[in-house]
Amino acid sequence: MKKRLNGQDFCSAFTSAAALFERNVDGINDLNVFPVPDGDTGTNMFLTLQAVLERALSVGSGSVSDVSEAMAKGALMGARGNSGVILSQFFKGIAVGLNKEHDCGPSELATAFTLAKEYSYKAVSNPVEGTLLTVISSVAEAAKQPVVETGNFQAFFDMLLNVARDSVAKTPTKLKILREAGVVDAGGQGLAVIMEGLARWVRD
Repeated sequence: MKKRLNGQDFCSAFTSAAALFERNVDGINDLNVFPVPDGDTGTNMFLTLQAVLERALSVGSGSVSDVSEAMAKGALMGARGNSGVILSQFFKGIAVGLNKEHDCGPSELATAFTLAKEYSYKAVSNPVEGTLLTVISSVAEAAKQPVVETGNFQAFFDMLLNVARDSVAKTPTKLKILREAGVVDAGGQGLAVIMEGLARWVRD
């Protein structure tokens, strides 16, 4: 089992996440009631992911730093809607966290996810909890847990997936409009799907 991920691994992992996300776009769109019920959160996040991968796949280097930087640039150029803008800053934070790294382990990813949280919150003038931001925050905090020291990517991503799912399930307790509609947050669910895609890539 891999102890470190290089740029090619990183690209493959997010390709897996995007493939799973594509199959869940309609379901995520159906959850979309905040900030307005326009039913496009899943579509916007998927289009942003496509832009991420298009740029990442064009990188010839095997460095995780180069690939994550390409992902961030692709996300910035291809961001769609509020959720896409937040997702673009999520990737920006990851790129900053992995700057100058040839490969990475869970500990480096923990740092990257912490920065991803910081950049994501800065992308919104008035951050609201019970949204994609909350789930990003939960994942970032979980990434700091002792399991990161084991170098076990399966344990690491399975943990992040479980935390993301639990955070999504709790979004209606933080946002009244979700409770009233009887749904969880669409953007948060989108991030949980991304985490599931990463976890599946490690297992497979």
